[in-house]
Amino acid sequence: MSQATIDELDARTVADTASLKFSVAKVLDRTVFVSLLCLFVITAIPYGTTQAWWEALFVCAVFLLAILWLVEGLINGSWLHKNSWPLLLPLAALAALSLLQTVSFGTQWGIHDSPQTANPGGLSLAPWYTISADPYQTRFFVMLLLALAIAGVLMTRYIRSERRLRIVINVIIITAVASAIFGFLRQTTQRSPGFGLTLLLPEMGYGQFINKNHFAYLMEMALGLILGLVLAGGVKRDRALIYVTALLPLWMGLVLCGSRGGLIAMLAQVIITALLFSSVVLPGSSRNSAASARLVQLTRSLPVRAVLFTVLILAVTLGTSWLGGDQLATRIEETRNELSAETSSSRQGVSRNEIWDATWDMFKAHPVLGVGMGGYWAAIPAYHNAAGTMTPQEAHNDYLELLASGGVVGLAIGIWFAVVVIKRTRENLGSSNRFRRAVCFGATIGLLGVAVHSLVDFGLHTIVNALVFTTLIVIATSKSPWPNQLSNGPVPND
Repeated sequence: MSQATIDELDARTVADTASLKFSVAKVLDRTVFVSLLCLFVITAIPYGTTQAWWEALFVCAVFLLAILWLVEGLINGSWLHKNSWPLLLPLAALAALSLLQTVSFGTQWGIHDSPQTANPGGLSLAPWYTISADPYQTRFFVMLLLALAIAGVLMTRYIRSERRLRIVINVIIITAVASAIFGFLRQTTQRSPGFGLTLLLPEMGYGQFINKNHFAYLMEMALGLILGLVLAGGVKRDRALIYVTALLPLWMGLVLCGSRGGLIAMLAQVIITALLFSSVVLPGSSRNSAASARLVQLTRSLPVRAVLFTVLILAVTLGTSWLGGDQLATRIEETRNELSAETSSSRQGVSRNEIWDATWDMFKAHPVLGVGMGGYWAAIPAYHNAAGTMTPQEAHNDYLELLASGGVVGLAIGIWFAVVVIKRTRENLGSSNRFRRAVCFGATIGLLGVAVHSLVDFGLHTIVNALVFTTLIVIATSKSPWPNQLSNGPVPND
């Protein structure tokens, strides 16, 4: 056999190997992307994924996708985009802090130094000598945090085209609309326990969620996406009506579910949209059209903005009042009663101001490293001065709970992460690419709605909300040059 023949055979072998790698990478690429889409639906169905075994299933599913990602990255020669590190570093720091909170120091330490946790003989009643009041829950928190971080990394890598990003956004919107419609059906037809899911009780929760406030979080994020896409020109005119139509069930769901925090967040989203509108919706066409330039200049004038802003707020307020009716009035009255002195004197300890006072006392007792991420429920009884008929499991304020659970160190890490997100989001809001600007605008509205709602609730403790929230962060901060971001390997565009 001649040398030329041997060289030809070697070349064919190399070509066949490269073709095989290309095929495997392509299959893995699409498998991971489709699986990410399925995660939104799967986590939404079982009460939004709040039960421990469903949460564990979510963690296992994400870690399995991570294995596929590693294999695909090995074939392509890259795994992680360099722009992902600024967002991942604070998450890694929070995971490290949480693991530190579970380390046993061999002596009474942290939460167990409190005199409330010792019996009259001076012997500690706690089985662990750790910073965390519940080391198991703190370790599980680390697993959930890593799973969400990995999910964010996977989205950054595999949502690498405008087409894929639109698919993800549509899946989120469809999931939210389906939840709202399911909520309408429950509200109008359910008369006995169980409505497709056994734990759903009449007049309790909304949609498939046991807690109506968790349902409101999903509505807020989907509503924000639609507002941004439509107002900033992220969808074609012939399709804009479809998205506008989807706004109706989302808005109705927010009003009818009776979540006070959801209503406040929705109003905040409307205000934010009005304030950012003229600065986000202009670039592009205004430079090429004198008429567009004049329109932009008009919308930027203070009197016009004030009038539009007032009309928008009044329309939303009146529409919400008309749709909510007596139920809305009842919820507002409950808010007044919850903050009154008479409620506090009953010593039930269930109002938000009482829970916040107890949480603040707990933080003052453990200001540096907190009582452990996920350990709030185990530590709060020592500071909850109430009759004992009901003990809070959450602080009903995610910022205050972060402060109590992670101390000043945990809060500093949270601020670090928020600063990175805000910086990148501002850059994308000023992008010359209309689609990037539109999706970033929508994600920003959704994120700010959640930020406001988290002042009075804890909806991000639900996996589906945390997953959608992670996705919005990826959309708002992504540096991917849509529509044609490729990895270093041979995987083609869709």
